[in-house]
Amino acid sequence: MAEGRRRAIPTFPRRIEVTAVEHHTDRPVPDPVVELYKQSVDRSLLRENLKRSPDERVRNLMALQRMAEELRRAGREARR
Repeated sequence: MAEGRRRAIPTFPRRIEVTAVEHHTDRPVPDPVVELYKQSVDRSLLRENLKRSPDERVRNLMALQRMAEELRRAGREARR
């Protein structure tokens, strides 16, 4: 990353207070940090991807990696 440039990263509260009282049940108490992260995840995309075969997912990942490499190469060329 170029000097002086900063990337925006999502911010989360530094302190999370847990108010849930654990009861003796079969259900685990949700982790508040996990619950906070889940708000930022589009789970419908995960479900759609899991409908694909493992072979299709690997092919899609390889195509994404090729595209990322092409973008990196184009960025290097543009900075010349």
